[in-house]
Amino acid sequence: MSHPTRNALIVRGGWDGHQPVETTALFLPFLEANGFAVRIEDSTAVYTDAEYMSTVDLIVQVNTMNTIEKDELAGLIAAVRAGTGMAGWHGGIADSYRNSADYLHMIGGQFAHHASKAAPEELSGEQSDNYIPYTVHITPLGQRHPITAGVADFDLLTEQYWVLSDEYNDVLATTTQTVRPWDAWDRPVTAPAIWTRQWGRGRIFVSAPGHRLEVVEDPNVRGIIERGMLWAARGSELPAPRENEEAAS
Repeated sequence: MSHPTRNALIVRGGWDGHQPVETTALFLPFLEANGFAVRIEDSTAVYTDAEYMSTVDLIVQVNTMNTIEKDELAGLIAAVRAGTGMAGWHGGIADSYRNSADYLHMIGGQFAHHASKAAPEELSGEQSDNYIPYTVHITPLGQRHPITAGVADFDLLTEQYWVLSDEYNDVLATTTQTVRPWDAWDRPVTAPAIWTRQWGRGRIFVSAPGHRLEVVEDPNVRGIIERGMLWAARGSELPAPRENEEAAS
C-alpha cells in the first residue's frame, strides 16, 4: 500500500445551500487515491496555525458567505504565497469573505450576480429560480492548459455566475450572460467560469460552476475540478501556461 506523500486541507462551511459537506466528500476518495493525507476543518481558525499550514500542499475551500478574521486571513495568504496551492468552486471560494479586500485580491474573482430564469414577479423563491441553461466555453488558453485540455464546450443547467475579475487571471473558460427584457444590462456580458492565478509561489484554481452536488457530479465539472486540484497542489509537475504566452505552433 502506498503512503500519502502530500497534505490536503479541506475547509468547509458557510451557507448550507451549497452543500459544503456533500460536495467536498465527493472528492475525498480522489484526493486520497492521489497520495494526499486529508484533514477536514469546519472553521477558518486553522489558518492561524503557521506550523501546520507550512506543511499543507493543497487547500480545498468551500466556505460560502462567511467572514474571516485578520489573523486567519494573514495565515492563509502567507501559506499560499509560500507555495500552498488553493482550489475551490462556486461561492465556496468566489463568495467566501466579503469583508476582506485582500482575500478578493488573492482569489481574483468575486461573485456579483446570478440571473434568474424568469421575470421577478414569476419567481417562487426557491434556489431553482436561478437555474438557467448556459454554455461553458473553453478559451484558447484553456484548450492547451492541463486542467481543461481536451474538454469541449459544455452545457449546464444551474446558476450562472457573473464574476467581477481582473486581467491577472489566466482564464480557461468563460460564460456569457444574455440579455432578457427585464434585465438592467443592455448587452451580453462575458465572465470567467474557470480560472487560475499565481500568487507568490502558490497556485490558485477556481471553478465558478459547482452550486450543489449534482453540478460537481457533472462529468465535465468533476473532471475539471479534479485536474484543478492536482494542478494547484504544491509539487505539481503539470505545466502552467499563462495568458500572455504564445500558443505553440
